[in-house]
Amino acid sequence: MYFQATKESPLEEHIYSVNLSTGDIFKITSEKGVHNVLFNSNKEYLIDIYSNIQTPTRGLLLSSGGENKQTLFENTNLLKDYKLGKTSVFTIKSNDNTDLYCRMITPPDFDENKKYPALVYVYGGPHAQLVKNSWLAASDLFLQYMALKGYVVFTLDNRGSYNRGLKFEQAIFRNLGTVEVDDQMKGIDFLTSKKWIDSKRIGVHGWSYGGFMTISLMLKHPGIFKAGVAGGPVIDWKYYEVMYGERYMDTPEENPEGYKNASLLNYVDSLKGKLLVIHGTMDNTVVWQHSLTFIKECINKGVQVDYFVYPDHEHNIGGKDRVHLYKKIFQYFEENL
Repeated sequence: MYFQATKESPLEEHIYSVNLSTGDIFKITSEKGVHNVLFNSNKEYLIDIYSNIQTPTRGLLLSSGGENKQTLFENTNLLKDYKLGKTSVFTIKSNDNTDLYCRMITPPDFDENKKYPALVYVYGGPHAQLVKNSWLAASDLFLQYMALKGYVVFTLDNRGSYNRGLKFEQAIFRNLGTVEVDDQMKGIDFLTSKKWIDSKRIGVHGWSYGGFMTISLMLKHPGIFKAGVAGGPVIDWKYYEVMYGERYMDTPEENPEGYKNASLLNYVDSLKGKLLVIHGTMDNTVVWQHSLTFIKECINKGVQVDYFVYPDHEHNIGGKDRVHLYKKIFQYFEENL
């Protein structure tokens, strides 16, 4: 049987075969990084597509025994002429001494004697892993752009995120917005321990579960974050789709305390700093009701908050409007951080 796993490292995905009679495991892919493969019909050959932090995506033809038969394609580094910041991957410890993987991008010409604003990019939920040994350490070009503009960009995969096993992912079960927030604050402790971080200029940004985490961090740790941008945020888990919400929270009837503690409507009056909430009006994943109820509660409590919608967009903002979105996010941090 063939399988894909993070057996070597949580940062890497490799392809293996296992002998079902003996249990012996053989590692097929050899290059460091994140691998995805496609076998031919009789499993004699496979196409291996992989990358790592230093290597843009490559395609190889391998035998099922791992022998490299042919290089199918190699991507050139299209960023080689750009002056990018340094990307580093490392671990810090959670409250229970678990290793948490982090990615940090420092600005070009980084100077430890200067003070830099920090931008925390967060997701934090199940089925997602943001820090990997893949091209650019799995960061996107917008994060690289923010580093280019003078921000230290920091990301941490907290407990509850993907590819660390059942215990790690299940730490948030029935209590979303608890240990994930604690782990992210360990990242903040790391940042503020550095003399080159301006602790009064820390921002946070995320989308979907990351939007939930952005607002959670700002409300549960008021005064730490000077500005935040939350896109498509889950506000109250009782409004979220049953397939996902009840898998991790059980039903509202079974877990009333968990739902109450996770609802961001209960913390609105704790908001300090500038917060921009963004939502697509046709979002069928995190329905529009989420952010509208949050805005209504802000109004009820006399709390000022910024709000922007993308008409006719679903959960993800695509096409040329994506450029508008990135400009919106960048401008908000430039003005408020």
